[in-house]
Amino acid sequence: MNITYFLFFLCIIVCTLIITYWAARQSKTTNQFYIAAGSLTGIQNGMAIAGDYISAASFLGIIGTIAINGFDGFLYAVGFLVSYIIVLFFIAEPVHHLGTYSLGDVICSRFPSYKMRGLMAISTLVISILYMIPQLVAAGLLIRLLLNIDYSISVLIIGSLMTIYVVFGGMFATSWVQIVKTVLLISGTFLLSLIVFSRFNWSITNLLEQVKLGTPLGDQFSLPGNLFNNPLETISLQLALILGTAGLPHILIRFFTVRNVVEVRKSVLTASWIIGLFYMIALILGLGTVALVGYQELVTIDPTGNLAAPLLAEELGGDFLMAFISAIAFTTIVAVVAGLVISATTAFSHDIYYHMIKKGNTTERKQVRVAKWTAFVIGLISTLFALGLKNMNVTFLVSLTFIVAASSNLPVLLLTIYWKRFNQAGALTGMVSGLTASLVLLFIGPHIMNPDGGWIAREALIPLYNPGIIAIPIGFLGAYLGTIMSGKRQESSAEFHAFYIRAQTGIDTRRDVS
Repeated sequence: MNITYFLFFLCIIVCTLIITYWAARQSKTTNQFYIAAGSLTGIQNGMAIAGDYISAASFLGIIGTIAINGFDGFLYAVGFLVSYIIVLFFIAEPVHHLGTYSLGDVICSRFPSYKMRGLMAISTLVISILYMIPQLVAAGLLIRLLLNIDYSISVLIIGSLMTIYVVFGGMFATSWVQIVKTVLLISGTFLLSLIVFSRFNWSITNLLEQVKLGTPLGDQFSLPGNLFNNPLETISLQLALILGTAGLPHILIRFFTVRNVVEVRKSVLTASWIIGLFYMIALILGLGTVALVGYQELVTIDPTGNLAAPLLAEELGGDFLMAFISAIAFTTIVAVVAGLVISATTAFSHDIYYHMIKKGNTTERKQVRVAKWTAFVIGLISTLFALGLKNMNVTFLVSLTFIVAASSNLPVLLLTIYWKRFNQAGALTGMVSGLTASLVLLFIGPHIMNPDGGWIAREALIPLYNPGIIAIPIGFLGAYLGTIMSGKRQESSAEFHAFYIRAQTGIDTRRDVS
């Protein structure tokens, strides 16, 4: 075991546990546990959103993908960043105005129903757990590689940490762990990019010339087609990334942690600037890896490219810098997983336990206790899945979560807020059709059905690795057809107008309507 790596990891663990101890003293009520009592400023919340959003797939995966595939690798970053335009203009403020703790609150503000609330909770749990599994697997592999600790022990360490953060600290601890992660991530990667530039006399031209010499792709490195030969695959992936963010529950519930819409806007703008800056840095680090580490050496050590950032850090600063960058990767995984756990916890304890089981008849203390037990169980389930899937490639689950969010949550959110004719039958149909289509297309696609090493040794029925271009329209179509074919009474213009004003301004005019 490298003692430098161990000390950096230990420092991260101690710091985050101190944050959790402080947060535990402020997480006594449901308002404090679920949304940090709305006490975050827009800038703090924006930093937390960035910390919640930039996952291991972004930090380790995109830098490696750029290093191996050039232009196509950067397409991922573009899709992730552009998604926040939709969140800013269409989703963020209405979610803040209509919800209290969960996405179920948002939809049920117009369609109050146990079915609707239960379905939204199930969708949140599915998305959160699917997204958690690859994060935990990546964490286990990273710690095993750097500290020479057994994979199972590594996953148990991460699983235990994320559960401790949420069980004891709730949203307070989760938010501040994410803020610390953002500061470390941006400062560490920015420092690394400056060192890269210094090696080429601060000239981007010199860097690009060395990249051409360092990769077998040559001029093709800066052109599309290295990763995606099928244009339909590229479009499908971009659709999932751009639209999926606006339906991710662990991102959207962060808009409840600020007090007003001014802070909501600051949150999205701050997150967008941080995420945009990070992806520009990721581009530099990807190019720097090819130029300084070498394409062939990277592929030899790690064909997936996930170790590009640590290998670049080792090349530039030896064990110390590599340990620092690896510790940032560790913090990245912990912060994202904690955000997913709090999202899933809120969905079960608030939507299912408080509203559906207890029907609102329970005490604050019992709600918080159930929330903590829920966090423990969800952490345990996710950890067990990660332990069982250690020998399988589960990276496809990251893109799957975006497809599920874009095809099930997003249609219902958008149509609930903006379509007067939309009704509960349409919302239920849209959720079910989008979720079902996503999972079915996954099982009949090349991730699962593949004669060259897939889970099922047969030809895939659908050739797309990212079937968002099929699943997302099915979700919207299901919502539309469910509405027009249900034959149920539509809201009056006055009722929808009152709801729409509340969604856009937070002003409840329903008394005037009645």
